[in-house]
Amino acid sequence: MFLTQTVPRQREILEVFLRNGWDYMRRLLTGGKADEPQLPTPAVLKNILVDLGPVYVKLGQLMSTRPDLLNAAYIEELSTLQDEVPPVPWSEIEIILRKELKLPLTETFSTVNPIPVAAGSIAQTHRATLIDGREVALKVQRPGIDLTIAQDIALIQGIADLVARTEFGQTYEIKSIAEEFTKALEAELDFTREAGFTDQLRRNLSKSRWYDPTQIVVAEINWELTTEKLLVMEWLDGVPFLAADLDNDPNVKDPALKRKEITTLLFRVFFQQLYIDGFFHADPHPGNLFYLKDSRVALLDCGMVGRLDPRTQQILTEMLLAIVDLDAQRCAQLTLQLSDSAQPVILSRLENDYDRMLRKYHNVSLTEINFSQIIYEVLQVARNNKIRLPSNMGLYAKTLANLEGVARTFNPELNFFDEVKPLITDLFRRQLLGDNPVRSLLRTALDIKSLSLQSPRQIELLLDRVTSETLQWNLSLRGLDGVRRTMDDAANRLSFSILVGSLIMGAAIISTRAQTTQLSFLSTTLFAVASLLGLWLIISTLRSGRLR
Repeated sequence: MFLTQTVPRQREILEVFLRNGWDYMRRLLTGGKADEPQLPTPAVLKNILVDLGPVYVKLGQLMSTRPDLLNAAYIEELSTLQDEVPPVPWSEIEIILRKELKLPLTETFSTVNPIPVAAGSIAQTHRATLIDGREVALKVQRPGIDLTIAQDIALIQGIADLVARTEFGQTYEIKSIAEEFTKALEAELDFTREAGFTDQLRRNLSKSRWYDPTQIVVAEINWELTTEKLLVMEWLDGVPFLAADLDNDPNVKDPALKRKEITTLLFRVFFQQLYIDGFFHADPHPGNLFYLKDSRVALLDCGMVGRLDPRTQQILTEMLLAIVDLDAQRCAQLTLQLSDSAQPVILSRLENDYDRMLRKYHNVSLTEINFSQIIYEVLQVARNNKIRLPSNMGLYAKTLANLEGVARTFNPELNFFDEVKPLITDLFRRQLLGDNPVRSLLRTALDIKSLSLQSPRQIELLLDRVTSETLQWNLSLRGLDGVRRTMDDAANRLSFSILVGSLIMGAAIISTRAQTTQLSFLSTTLFAVASLLGLWLIISTLRSGRLR
C-alpha cells in the first residue's frame, strides 16, 4: 500500500541517491552488474540524508546513537548532523499560536519577538514576555510537519519490511529499529511529553551529594500555556557553552579554575543521571549546554532522553572498572549480560576481540585515553560478534561521547579519569552498602542468620536423598540435540545391518539343508527380504551424504 501512496516521494528519493552518486543505484538502473548493496560512504550518506529532508536528518541522528550497527566512521559523520532549516514566516507561526492559546494573543503576551532565536526541522523558538512580565521561550511546531512526517514514516516502514526479508535485516532486526525510530519521531510531535521530561529532569537534578544543585538549571515549564504543538518555558539568558568568554566575565576571577569547576559539575550532573537516576538527557551537544549570565550552567532541549534500569546501571558501572583495568575477559562477560539476543556466542572469540582492542591502550597514559572512544569500540566488538545490545546502549555511548567532547573542547586541561575516579568509587560503595549502610548491614546480618539456621536442615535433606538413592540430577546442555539424533541414526542403521546379515545367514543355512519345496521357498523369501532391506539401507546412507 505504501508504494502507491508515496510514489512522488519515492521518485524524489531516487533522484537524491543519483545526484549524490551512490554507485550501487547507478549500476542497477543502467543495467550494469550490481553487487550486493553496500551503504554509501559516510560523507555521501550524510549528504543524502540532508537532501531528503528533516525526517531523514532525524533518522541519521538516531543512527548516530547505534554503534552496535554502524562503525566509527559513520557514527562520527552522522553525529555532526544538525536539523537547522530556514525559519517559517511569522504569519504562519502566529496562526498556530492563536489556535493553541485559550486566550487572545494580546491577552497572553505583552510582547512576542517575530524573529526566531532558533529554527529546527520540527519547531522553531521565539522569545516572548507574558502579561505578568515573565520572560518565556515559545517552541512552536512547524505548520504541516505532522503530515510530512506521517508520509515519510509510512515509506520508512515499507522499506524496513522489504529489508527485513534479507539476512542483514533479520540479523539486526531492521523492523524493530524502524519502529523505534518512528515512535521516537511521533513522540517529538507531542510537546507535552518533552515538557514532562523537562520537569522530571529538573526534579532529579534539584538534589545531589556530588554537586551544588543551585549551579545547574533546567527551565521551568508553563503548563497553563503548553499544548501538543506549543511548549512555553522559562527564558534562560545566556550563550551556548563553547561561546562563553570567561576571560572577560566580571563574575569570574580565575578563568582556568572556573573551567575546571564547570567541567567537574557537568561530569557529576551526567553521572548522577546515568548511574543513579537512570533517566538522562541524551543529547548534550554544545547547543544544548548554556552558560548563563549569572555563571550557572543550563541544560536545554529535553526532547531526547534515555533510561537505564538498575540492573543495567550496575553492569555499566562494572564495565567502567573493567575498561580502566583493561580486563578483556570481564568486558566479554558483562557484554553477554547486557545482550538481549538469544543467538549463541563464541565466548573465546569475543574475549580475544576485546583483548586485541584493549591491548592498544596498555602503554597509554590514562590522561591520554579517549574514554568515550573505548565505549564505542566495546559496542562495535559486540556488533562484529553479532551480539544485539539494547538500543539505550547507543544513547548511553552517544551521551558520554558528546559530554567528553564538549568538556575537552571547553577545558583542554581536562583529565577524564581524575574527574570520574571519585564518582566510580562512590558508585561501588553505593552498590555494596546502599544509601543507608546501617540498614544494608542489618539486612545482610538477617540473611546470614537465616542461612545459618537453614543450612544444617538443607544439608541433612541432601544427605538423606543421596543415601536413599532418590537424588536426581537435571542437566541441560546446549547443542546436544544434533549429537543425539546422529547417534540414534547410527544405532538404527547398525540394527538394520545386523538384521540384514542375520537374514542372509539364516537363508544360507536353510538353503544348504533344504529337503522340501517349502524350505526352498522360505530360503528364497529370506534372501529377497534381506536384499530389499540391504538396498534400502544403501540408498538411505547415500542420500544422507554421510557415507564418508
